[in-house]
Amino acid sequence: MSLSALDGGFADPPVEAAHAFRAVLQALSRPGRIERIAGAAPPSPCSPAAGAVLMTLCDPTTPLFLAPSHDTDDVRAWIAFHTAAPLCGPETAQFALGTWGALQPVGRFSVGTSEYPDRSATLIVEVETLAAGGARLTGPGIETEAALSLPEVDAFRVNRARFPLGFDCLFTCGDRVAGLPRSTIVAEG
Repeated sequence: MSLSALDGGFADPPVEAAHAFRAVLQALSRPGRIERIAGAAPPSPCSPAAGAVLMTLCDPTTPLFLAPSHDTDDVRAWIAFHTAAPLCGPETAQFALGTWGALQPVGRFSVGTSEYPDRSATLIVEVETLAAGGARLTGPGIETEAALSLPEVDAFRVNRARFPLGFDCLFTCGDRVAGLPRSTIVAEG
């Protein structure tokens, strides 16, 4: 393991993990809202926000899939040291990390079962731009309407049609995160 894998974690783990968890909860409970999330410095191409999400939500019991865009030796070593999350294929992943293109086809990720809809995957999607514009969002957690720059609309419509099944998404860019739960209705902006 390289020395760089040991760097980039939370300086004050209990406090920073609590702040990161709160940011993720806010992002998922208020779709379209962009939250700042700090404290992690993972190796490239992983953003600080994605690193903080991984350190907050992943542990030795949460299988993680790394899409080709993020499947590097440095990222693998960093994840092994900071989370110990086991790496797996897309079909068994509870979390998946990568760019939208590298995560395709998203139909291979778990959407849960009718008995256990919570046994679905959460996709951590690294995007180049994260802005409150673009696709229109409505549904739980949104007073009237919100907007978010999504990589596409159709996949999220299909995902919503399966509700209560479906995957959830966290979009990360730099030190920012936005959530898109499966319950959100997505329309062209």
